[in-house]
Amino acid sequence: MVDSHKSRASNYKVLTIMKQAMAVNKKPFPWLKALCAGVAAALPVIIGLLLDNFEYGLLAGMGGFTYLYVFNIPYAQRAKKLFFVILGMCSVTILGTLAAPYPLAISILMGFIGAAAIFIFGALRIAGPSAIFFVLVFAMTTGMPIQPELAPLRAGLVFLGGILSWFIAMAGWFFNPHGPETEVVQRVYLELAAFLDSVGTKKFNESRNRLMSVLKEAEETLAAGYIPWRTTDLFNRLYVLNNHANKIFLYVLESFSESHVILPPELGQTVREMAHSLGKKDKSEGGTKNILQPVEVDEKVVHLFTKVYDADAIMNEPTSKINQTNQIFKPSYKTVFMGAFHKDSIVFITAIQLGVITIIAAIIAFQYGLVRSYWVPLSCVAVLSGSTIVATYHRAIQRGFGTILGILIASFILATHPDGYIIAFFIFLLTFITELFIVKNYGLAALFFTPNALLMAESTSQEGRSFAYFASARLIDVVIGICIGIIGIWLVGRRSASSRLPHLITTTIRSQAHFLFILFSEQGDGFIASESRELKKMRTNIINLITLYNTAAGEIPVNQKAVEDYWSVIFAIEHLGFLLEKCSKTEERAFLSDEKLSKLLYVFETMANAAERQRPPYLKNVPEIEGFSSIKNEIIHLQRSFQIEVKVSK
Repeated sequence: MVDSHKSRASNYKVLTIMKQAMAVNKKPFPWLKALCAGVAAALPVIIGLLLDNFEYGLLAGMGGFTYLYVFNIPYAQRAKKLFFVILGMCSVTILGTLAAPYPLAISILMGFIGAAAIFIFGALRIAGPSAIFFVLVFAMTTGMPIQPELAPLRAGLVFLGGILSWFIAMAGWFFNPHGPETEVVQRVYLELAAFLDSVGTKKFNESRNRLMSVLKEAEETLAAGYIPWRTTDLFNRLYVLNNHANKIFLYVLESFSESHVILPPELGQTVREMAHSLGKKDKSEGGTKNILQPVEVDEKVVHLFTKVYDADAIMNEPTSKINQTNQIFKPSYKTVFMGAFHKDSIVFITAIQLGVITIIAAIIAFQYGLVRSYWVPLSCVAVLSGSTIVATYHRAIQRGFGTILGILIASFILATHPDGYIIAFFIFLLTFITELFIVKNYGLAALFFTPNALLMAESTSQEGRSFAYFASARLIDVVIGICIGIIGIWLVGRRSASSRLPHLITTTIRSQAHFLFILFSEQGDGFIASESRELKKMRTNIINLITLYNTAAGEIPVNQKAVEDYWSVIFAIEHLGFLLEKCSKTEERAFLSDEKLSKLLYVFETMANAAERQRPPYLKNVPEIEGFSSIKNEIIHLQRSFQIEVKVSK
């Protein structure tokens, strides 16, 4: 009876994973990005044809993969990101050309390239396809005719194709140079309006969480778009508006979070109108509507209205009247990478796992002499690019179905023996459709990416075997790569995240205690809390903890109830870190007495010790923190979260 129940539960999990893998989300089609991606991939091929050198055009077309790393980020960040992607594409082209005669070198380099890309993209938290296209370009160059002396030429052609993608990606800067920054600040004010509407209701905590998330995103976006030697009036205005939104948020937390007072709806309406006004390029279309405040309101609400009206003034006043200097802090690359290069960092662990499994997959493929053996580790990398084990299974299912149907599409295309401009057209069309559907479902994208990759790979090869031979070989390679990826991640990664949660929670809480201590104690002249190493350490630990938790939530098997209740602790830690970081930017902080600091440190150490031992902590009295009652309330909430989490996990 028990075995029957377990079997039904197992079948249900399999069906659930299958259903999730085949689900199509409701994100809108990125028409413009898809069109630009198609142009970036096909235009180098067309230029090569016009110059009567089709092979060179195809090589430059590989550089067109650079455009697939374009996302809605500030143009200052986009320019740097894509340039380094181009350099990466050129580097793997050189390595692939030089390593082509040596199967063992190909295997090791493929694992190293995949691991390095996963680590860099994960550490910098850069959205994008991560390792897959670096590994693909490397793999395709190893499959070309063995001519090591052509390494500089091939890399140069890839560079030219990448530079073309760079210009296409940066074209929007001429029309809306601060578009991404404006969009995120607009979302801040829309969420702020919803937050004001939620005060005193059951939606308060949910709205607070959403607003806190978008405030952090806005701060990161503005930091990414900041250029010290070139700041525009619009950027300065956006920066001040975002800072003011933070002040309004913190004021509401301090003044209304513990009360059940519902704020006047005029507050939310005013802020919402401001957000819509910010999104208008032409201010003559109409500014913020004049929404008057109610006559009978208490002093705190009046002060809140004043802050909201100040935000409206910031939006409409000339920048010469906005007296606030930009104090943007961006952690150095050394700080970021050292934070990720740690035994508790799931980014580092994941990169090592992917590298090792990819090397094993490549060695197996070469050992058994599979045709186009690089498709095995390439499929393995595509599967392992899922951020969790569940996501890995999704990728495996999606890539399996997508590849099978994609090979059929490729069969029809290659059966017509296309050449020249017909190949360029199909590269454009298939890249366009791939980018169109990648936001909907990875399997749908694989359906069109597979024939595109086959078309480019076979066009750069001078071997004369039939396509049917390569199609069947590709299918076998993909199945083998998927199986190796699933088995590898199951063996080495199924419990690697959840087992590390208690230790990293402990480390994070202690780093918050250290930061709180330096915030509210005398540190001498010239000390800047917002640039302290304690803040950097706390921020790194919180980022690693959230990434670790998200990975643990996707493990199989997973104690879903326990993971859900861990979130209350993670959320409280993240929210406390947010409040402490905002506090560090406030100059009006009173120093606490030694007695209060001792009590606070004792409270934190009690929670850290409880997390490490996975036992419920004794609830301690949290002393008052003058002017920052929200921090005190969040510490109390964190203590209570531990009571719930530990009881459930036991």
